[in-house]
Amino acid sequence: MINPKEIIPGVLFYSYLSTRRKDKVGFLNHNTLVLLVSGHFTLETAAQKITMRRGEMLLIGKNQLAQITKTPLPDEDYETIVISLQEELLRKIALEEQIEITDKYVGPPNIHIPANEFLQGYFQSVMPYVRTASENISADMGMLKIKEGVKLLLHAMPWLKNVLFDFSEPHKIDLEKFMLSNFHFNFPIEKFAQLSGRSLAGFKRDFQKTFGMPPRHWLQEKRLDEAWHLIEHKQMKPSAIYLDLGFESLSHFSHSFKKKFGKAPTEWLLHS
Repeated sequence: MINPKEIIPGVLFYSYLSTRRKDKVGFLNHNTLVLLVSGHFTLETAAQKITMRRGEMLLIGKNQLAQITKTPLPDEDYETIVISLQEELLRKIALEEQIEITDKYVGPPNIHIPANEFLQGYFQSVMPYVRTASENISADMGMLKIKEGVKLLLHAMPWLKNVLFDFSEPHKIDLEKFMLSNFHFNFPIEKFAQLSGRSLAGFKRDFQKTFGMPPRHWLQEKRLDEAWHLIEHKQMKPSAIYLDLGFESLSHFSHSFKKKFGKAPTEWLLHS
């Protein structure tokens, strides 16, 4: 099976089957409904850590930086069905169903969906399309299945409408707290600005006031300081930490580390 497999153009359905562990750091643009068919799934954000096993469901909130760890178990592969609830579609559903938000949702952005016969049956109805690579469903049929999934979610948990149909932009948040929690994500400055509720110009201006240096410079320094701490105090190998700290390659990390601290990270590890 293609990994992941796009079932409906526009990234509305995915299936994911793996016989090995995969780690991915990602920017989650859309609300996303996940059913873990088999294996083990972990989602980590600055504020939450959620794990799932076979048959569990999770609604992942939009506009987040997250690390997703996908792990097969000794007796089962890793497999998920993922439905990306894109905002354009949710707007159409809100108009068709005349849905209005009654309260601003202030809870955690990632929500475990309790076991539910209707939702389990719904995912079972999607399985044939996911597992049969030669069969494709039309875009129209796909949209009907997405709408069905949304309606079943609202039937099970009516208050989720305040999560799914909140189309407001991210509010302007505490920049220092946000960056200290998320500096290790390897994303463009534009994404950090968006998630902090600022324009790019406003983000750069506020960042300079808060940290006394431009964002890219601060990110480099902060990541290297964290790397030094992990090597010096926790004896962690450079190869085990550079990706998690936002560096694209081990060579780039090693060069930057040596430039700042005078020794390559492997040398520092040997002498620490």
